[in-house]
Amino acid sequence: MNRVRIDIEFILRASPAILYTFLTTPACLVRWFCDEVDIQDDVFTFTWQGADELAEMLDDYEDERVRFGWEDAEDNEFLEFRMYKSDVTNETVLEITDFCDEGEEQSQRDYWDNLIQILKKETGG
Repeated sequence: MNRVRIDIEFILRASPAILYTFLTTPACLVRWFCDEVDIQDDVFTFTWQGADELAEMLDDYEDERVRFGWEDAEDNEFLEFRMYKSDVTNETVLEITDFCDEGEEQSQRDYWDNLIQILKKETGG
């Protein structure tokens, strides 16, 4: 099965600094992204319904970008969050880059839509 890259953009009210906290700290990640998370050095162990997924933090630019590389993913695959303030609207933009199997793009977008709705509630919009 071919893997494809998807890029999704969301508008949030929370500042990039708040989003960064929600993307990098265990106490905040469990509020919207996963059931549990443990961090050892740069390796994050995310747990969903009892199943662990390991990801190494590949890039970490505070309040700007976080990139994870999944342990069992292809070398060129990653999960990336980019956040910035729009110069025009002054809203915070969160861009997500993820990968999924070909044909699964819409279900992956729906998955992220659902997660970001939770994140918006947790961060005040």
